[in-house]
Amino acid sequence: MRMKSKLLATLGIAFLATLLPCAAQNPQTMPGMQHEHDAMAPAQPGYPRMGRAQEHPPSPLFTQEEAQRLAAASNPTLRQAEAEIRAAKARQQQSALYPNPSIGYTGDEIRGGSINGGKQGFFAQQTIVTGGKLSKAREVFAKESNLAETEAEEQKLRVETAVKTAYTRVLAAQELLDTRRDLANIEQQLAETQRRLLNSGQADETEVLTAELQAQRLRLAARIQENSLREEWRSLAATLGRPDLPLATVAGDLEHNWPELNEEQIAEHIATQSPAAHLADTAAARAEAAIISARRASIPDLQLRGGLVYNNEWLASVPHAIGWEGLAEVSVQLPIFNRNQGNVAAAAADLDRAKLEKERIALTLRERAATVVDQYASAKLMAIEYREDILPRARKAYTLMFEKHAQMLASRPRVLESQRQLYELQAEYIVALESVWTNGIALEGFLLTDGLEAPARPTEVDRPIREINVPMPDRTLSPMDTMPRP
Repeated sequence: MRMKSKLLATLGIAFLATLLPCAAQNPQTMPGMQHEHDAMAPAQPGYPRMGRAQEHPPSPLFTQEEAQRLAAASNPTLRQAEAEIRAAKARQQQSALYPNPSIGYTGDEIRGGSINGGKQGFFAQQTIVTGGKLSKAREVFAKESNLAETEAEEQKLRVETAVKTAYTRVLAAQELLDTRRDLANIEQQLAETQRRLLNSGQADETEVLTAELQAQRLRLAARIQENSLREEWRSLAATLGRPDLPLATVAGDLEHNWPELNEEQIAEHIATQSPAAHLADTAAARAEAAIISARRASIPDLQLRGGLVYNNEWLASVPHAIGWEGLAEVSVQLPIFNRNQGNVAAAAADLDRAKLEKERIALTLRERAATVVDQYASAKLMAIEYREDILPRARKAYTLMFEKHAQMLASRPRVLESQRQLYELQAEYIVALESVWTNGIALEGFLLTDGLEAPARPTEVDRPIREINVPMPDRTLSPMDTMPRP
C-alpha cells in the first residue's frame, strides 16, 4: 500500500509538472489572472474627437454670427469712428463758409454845446474772398473726410478680424480642455493600474510614483487649461464690448474650411489693398490739395466798406445841417512781403513726405506680412501632416495595442501609454489648427487684429500714418512654440 501511495504521488507530481508550462504559456487558463485582466480592461478603445463640448452644452451654443452682431452694436471703437466722420464733415462744411459781414457805428468831429457839429452814422463791411480759396480749402477738408471714412472702414474690418480671432481662440481652448481632461484621466488610469500591479508584485514603487506624478501634472494642466479658456472668453467678451457676457460653449469646426491663402500673393495683396495703403493714398491726395490751397492763399482778398453818416455841420447859405452823406471804401492787401511762401514750402515738403509715406507703408506691410505668412505656412503644414499621417498612425498603433491586450499579448500599462501618446498628438494637432486659423484670419484682415485700438484721427495727417494702421499681431500663435522639447 505504501509503495502504491508513493507511485500515485509521483504520477500526480509529474502530471502537474506537465500542466504548469502550459499555464505559463497561456495565462487565460489561470482563473485568477483572467479575472484581474477583465477588471482592468475597458470594453471598447477610446479615441479623441473634436466637438464633444458642443454635443450637450449647459446653455445654447454661442455662434460667431452672434458675436459679430454684438460687436457691431457694442464695440465703442466703431462709434468713435462714426464720430470722427461727423467731425470731419463738420470741418469740411465750416471751411467753405463765407466770412460774416461786419456792421458798426462811425463818428467824426463830434462835439456838443450850443453849436452842434461832426458826423455820425453806421457802416457795413464785407470781405470778398478771391482766387477760389474757399473751394480749395473745402477740397482739403474733403480729403480729411475721406480719411475718416477710410479709417472707419478699417476699424470695422479690425473689429471683425479681432472677433474672429478671439472666437477661434475660445474654440481651440474649448477643444484643448476636453483633450487635457482626457489625458489626465488616462494617466490616472495608468497610476491605478500600476498600483494594482504593485500589489500583485508585478511592478515596483518607483513605477507607481512616476505614474502618480504624471497624473498629478496632467490634472494640473487640465485646470490651467480651464483658466486659459476663461481668459480667452473674457478677451472675446471685451472685444465685443460686453464684458459681462457669461461664459458659454461656442460652436465651430477647427478642422474644416480654414482660411485658404496664396502664400506667394498674399503679401502683395496686403501691401496694395490694405486700408493702411488707402489711407496713405488719401493722405498724399490731401497734401496735394493743401499745397494748391496754400498757393491760392497769397491772392489778396477785397475789403468793401459802405455806409451812411449824418453831417451836423451847417451849410454856409442855409441855416440847417448838411444832412446824410454816403461813404464807400475798397481796399486790397498788397502781397509784397508776405506771399505765403513759407506755408507753400511747408506744404510742398508735406507732399514729398506723404509720397514717401506711401512707399514706407507698402514696405512695412510686406515686411510684417512675411512673418505671419511663414507662421501660417508652417501651421498649415503641421496640421495637414498630423491629420493625414501622424494621427492615423498613432490611432492604428493604439488600436493594435488594444487588440493585443484583449488577447493577453500586451500589458495594460502599454495600452494606456499608447492611448496617452495619441491624445498628446491630438493636443498638438489642435494647437496647429488654432495657428492656421489665427494667422490666416490675420492675413485676411490685413494684419488688423486689435479690436479695441482707437481709430486714428484725420487731424493727425500732419505726421506719418500711425503704426496702428499696420500692426504686428502680437498674439498669433506659432505651433512650433508648443512642440514638445526632447
